[in-house]
This record gives sequence, C-alpha cells and structure tokens, in this order.
Amino acid sequence: MQTATAASARADVGAVDWDHPADPPPGSRLDHVRAYVATGGADGHLWQGVPTLLLTTFDRVFGRTVRTPLVYARDEDRFVVLAAAEGAAHHPGWYRNLCAYPEVRLQVGARTARARARTATPEERETYWAALTELCPAYDDYQAAAAPREIPLVVIDL
Repeated sequence: MQTATAASARADVGAVDWDHPADPPPGSRLDHVRAYVATGGADGHLWQGVPTLLLTTFDRVFGRTVRTPLVYARDEDRFVVLAAAEGAAHHPGWYRNLCAYPEVRLQVGARTARARARTATPEERETYWAALTELCPAYDDYQAAAAPREIPLVVIDL
C-alpha cells in the first residue's frame, strides 16, 4: 500500500527542487558533502585519494531531493557508481530512489549536470566492476558481506 506522502511525491515530481537537497546526517559524510559544495569540488572531489561525485536523487518516500557522496569511475560521458551500502543486506535508499525516479543531478568537481541513472546490465557490470574495485578494493569485501544480495552497479548517463 502506498502512503499519502509517497503518493503526493509522485504527483509533484515535475516540480522537484533540485537546488536544495537534504544532505547526509551529521558525521564524516556530511562534512565531505559540505566541503565539496562549498569549494566547488576543490576540497572533496578527491576523497582519500579516490574521485567522488555528489549524486542527488528524488526521495520516493518523502518527496524531496537527497544528496549522497559516492566513489565513481568514468567512461567518457558515463559515470559508474556502486550501491554498496558497505555490504548491508539491503540496497541503499539512494539506489531505491533512482529505481523509482531515474532522473538525477550530479556534481563532479565544479560541474553540475542533469542525468539519468540506471542499473548496469550484466555485461556492463562485468566491464566496470574491476575499475571500481581498483579504486576501492573494499568493494569486493562488501559484495562478500552482502551475499546473497548482488550489489547493483549504477550507470549515470549525461
């Protein structure tokens, strides 16, 4: 059964406020996002030596936008991220959001853009998995911890 909040969020998706997203709760992820935004990515794009982007999705439950920092690999005009949730048994909220509403916003360094996100095909997953685990070797551990859940790989097309 759909909640009233979710139903009204679906009805208002055309009037989404992409410019004022909710950020992560207090902690290191929030600090990362704030530094990234405040400096146009000069501080935060490279996080612990790996490239990160800010992905903004439309929250399917609360009807607002939500911003999440994610490690990414790039293939021309495609950005590839992993819905790892650090090996949790469930998909992260941002992934469930983009499954419901594939239109997203991303910030890569100082550049912001509208984009569409989708779950990678099995062939794309095979192609891009190595690039992501090279950037973040812990992703292999996350996949082992998440089993039997297969961690989705997400392709963001500009």
